Amino acid sequence: MIDLRSDTVTRPTPGMREAMANAEVGDDVYGEDPTVNALEREVAEAFGHEAALWTPTGSMANQIGLQLLVSPGQELLCDVQAHVARYEMGAAAAFGGITTRTWPELSVPDIEALVSPPGGYSVPTVALAVENTHNMRGGTVLPLAQLRAMRDLADRYELGLHCDGARIWHAHVADGVGFAEYGRLFDTLSVCLSKGLGAPAGSLLLSTADNIARARLIRKRLGGGMRQVGILAAAGRYALAHHVDRLAEDHAKAARLAEALAPYVPGEVRTNIVVLQVPNGPELAAAAEKQGVRFGAIGPTAARLVTHYDVTDDDITRTIEVLTALLSG
Repeated sequence: MIDLRSDTVTRPTPGMREAMANAEVGDDVYGEDPTVNALEREVAEAFGHEAALWTPTGSMANQIGLQLLVSPGQELLCDVQAHVARYEMGAAAAFGGITTRTWPELSVPDIEALVSPPGGYSVPTVALAVENTHNMRGGTVLPLAQLRAMRDLADRYELGLHCDGARIWHAHVADGVGFAEYGRLFDTLSVCLSKGLGAPAGSLLLSTADNIARARLIRKRLGGGMRQVGILAAAGRYALAHHVDRLAEDHAKAARLAEALAPYVPGEVRTNIVVLQVPNGPELAAAAEKQGVRFGAIGPTAARLVTHYDVTDDDITRTIEVLTALLSG
C-alpha cells in the first residue's frame, strides 16, 4: 500500500532506531533526562529562543503556547483553517477558556480590522496565531515579508504572536529562511519532529525561559509529564541531524504529483502537500485505495496527498497512473 495520508505515517529508520536504543535517559519530570535536555537546548538555540519544552504531541505544544499568551475569556485571532482552532478537538476553549475569531486570508489590513482592544464589553484580542507551512492550504509557505508584517501588527497592539511551526522545516527548505530568522518573529513557537522528519513522536515549544518554566506546569496539568523520554528525544535529535535537508526530495515528489494532476491542483505546490479539487473526494479516495494508493479526503470535493521519506519515486509514478485513470474515467 502506498500511504499518502500524512507524513506522520513514517517508520523510524535503522539509524534512528539505533539512536533510540542507545539513548542516555533519566526522569524528565525531574528535568534529569540528558537527551531531552540536549534536544531542548539545541532547538532553542537554533531558533534564537531562550528555552524549549519537549511535548509528546504538536497539539499539546500549540495549546500550551496559546495558554502562555491568552488567559481564559480573552481572544485569539487565527486563520479559518488553522490547526489550533479546527483540528485540535476544541482544546483552546475546553482547556484554555480561549475565545477564537478567524480570518479567511492572510491580509494584515483585514486582520488589523478584527483586533478588539481592551475595554467595553467586547472580548479583548490579546494574541495572533499563524501556521507555517499551512497544512490545509496545501502546505503553503508564508512569505517572510508577511510574517514580519504580522510581527509589526502584534507590536502595535501589544499582542502575542504564536506560530504553529509543525512543518517549519519544510518552509526553511523551500524558501531558505534560517531558523533564527523565523524564531525571532514569534513569542511562542511550536515545532514538530514527527511530521516529515520521521520521529515516532514529539514536538517542542519554544519561548522565553520564564514562559517555558510556566509551560512545564501546564504540560503537567495536561498529563504531559513523561519519564525516560530520552528514547523519543534521541529520535528527534537524529531526525534533525539527518532528515531536514532531505525534505527537498519530498517537495520534488509532490511537485511531480502536482504537475501530472495539474487540472485538479488549485494552487502552487512548493512543499510536500498536494491538495486536489475533484468532483467527489471520498469517492476518489476509496477507489484509489482499492488500487493500492491511500490518501485522505479533506472535504466533499477535496483530497490531500502528502509525500514523505517512505514514498519512493516508483510510488509516485504508480500514484499518478492510478489517479490519472480514475479522474479521466
